[in-house]
Order: sequence, then structure tokens, then C-alpha cells
Amino acid sequence: MIRPLLLFICLSTTINALAVQSDTSAYQVQRLKINALLAERSAKFGQYDLSLSARTGIFGLQTKNDLKNSNEILRGIILNDNNIFRELKVLMNYKDQEVQQVQTNAGNNAKRIESYMQAIKKLQDQNEELKKKTAVIAAEKNTETYSILFLILIIITGGLFFYSKLRKKA
Repeated sequence: MIRPLLLFICLSTTINALAVQSDTSAYQVQRLKINALLAERSAKFGQYDLSLSARTGIFGLQTKNDLKNSNEILRGIILNDNNIFRELKVLMNYKDQEVQQVQTNAGNNAKRIESYMQAIKKLQDQNEELKKKTAVIAAEKNTETYSILFLILIIITGGLFFYSKLRKKA
């Protein structure tokens, strides 16, 4: 009975570990994706800084094309920021899911531990009951043995008594 129980515990623990590992790897991939987007944003911001200092006009002034180029880079930064926010939301959902899974696993483990404790208590009670029955049976066996010995002693004593009476008569 204990072997299947240990096998069940090992299998459920292994399955839970694999599930957590796959969630963790998805979480890590999502983090790497966000880090790549942040690096891209940083590079675009550097480009934006350079475009602001670009002055291709007469007397070192900015032209419409310079401003347009700066605005396009800024638009790219904003689109990248929106992607970052979207990916952060996915990352937070992974984290929330992970927390939920940990809570569910903790609840399931608590229930399993409680049921194991109840099973152990039940087996201990059965063991105590069997010990008591064994003691009663042993006591009955001892009583029967003493009764048989007592009867044999009475028979031998009676036989000797009658044998001595028969001897006196003869």
C-alpha cells in the first residue's frame, strides 16, 4: 500500500515540476523579448537624439525633412513603447498565472497531506485494534492451555486414586 502511494507522490511532483519548468521557460522567453524591445527603444532614442541635432538647412537651421525624420523616429519610439507595454502585460499575465498555479498547488498539497495524515491515523488505529485482538487471543490461548493442563492433572490424580483403591482391594 505504501509503494503505490510513494509512486503517486513522485509522479505528481515530477508532473508539477515539468509544468513549472515550462511556465518558467515561457516567462524567461518573454523577459528576453521585452529586453530586446527595450534595447531597440534605446537605440531609436539615440537615433532621435542625433536627428534633433541634424541641421541640414541654410545657416545651420533644421529643415522640414530634418523635422520629419525626427518625427518618424519619435513615432517609431512610440510604437515600440506600445509593443513594450503589450509584452509587459503578457509578462504580468504569466506572473499572475504562476502565482495562481503556486496557490493551487499549495492547496492541493495541503489536501493531499491532510488525506495522508488521515490514512496514517486510520492505519494506526487499525494496528492498535489488531494488537488488542492479538493480546486477547493470546490470553485465551493461555487460559485454554492452563485448563487443559489442569484437567490432565485431575485425570492423573483421579487415575492414581482409583489405582490405589483397586490395589488395596486386591
